[in-house]
Parts: sequence; structure tokens; C-alpha cells
Amino acid sequence: MSTLPITPFDILSRNFFKADEAFAPALNSKQPHPLNIFHDDQGLYFEIACTGLTKKDIKIDIERNELKIHYLKKEPEEQLSEGYIYHGLSKKSFSLGYKISPKFNVDLTNAKLEHGLLNLFIPTSENAKKKTVTIN
Repeated sequence: MSTLPITPFDILSRNFFKADEAFAPALNSKQPHPLNIFHDDQGLYFEIACTGLTKKDIKIDIERNELKIHYLKKEPEEQLSEGYIYHGLSKKSFSLGYKISPKFNVDLTNAKLEHGLLNLFIPTSENAKKKTVTIN
């Protein structure tokens, strides 16, 4: 396997953009929490990775049009046994917050935790749905 030669421009651009910090997400603790957000005519959907968590671990708050999802990691109760070869799964604390458009009715938010994935659905508000107006 051959590698391309490093040019002075590569070094300059790496130093300029601080590539060691900015482009190493596996080493960067400020990596965003994995999630998907999408919408359709029915409403707004969130899919949030919550591997190893139970519904009791996660707190969802809605105030006015703000949605907040929290998980605070507890201190480890037990140390890893000597048999561990690699420990790559960790439950990291997260706090997510979003301002939700008045187009969506946050009062009717539905949450479900299945297979390590937290699914939130916020339906479209009746006031925001498309209407046809008859001309008199």
C-alpha cells in the first residue's frame, strides 16, 4: 500500500485548520449525539440513539415550543471485570434542545423507545395544515 507524499501545502493547511482537532471525531469528545430529524405532511420525527438506556433514564421536557431531551450518566457502580478485552460501548450523558415551529403541535408529542432508538413524533398542527378557500 503506497501513500501519497506530504507537500508543504498539506502541512500548512493541516496547521491552518487544526486537522488534528477538527477532523478526528473519534478522539473529539465534542462529537454530536447521533440522531436523525425529518418531517413530512404528518409531522416532525426525531430518531435518537439511546443504546443501553431505559425509558426511566431519559427525560423529555416540553415548554412552550422548546423540546429538551436529557440523559445524565450515573457514576459507575462497578468496575469492569478483568475479562474485558475492549470496552467500546459507553453511555454518555447528552442534552439536546430544539425550538419547534408553531407549525407543529408539541402538546401531542408521542415518544417511544425501541431497540435502543428513541422515536419522537410531533404532529402537524391543524392550524398549519393546507386549506382550500372558496371565493365568494
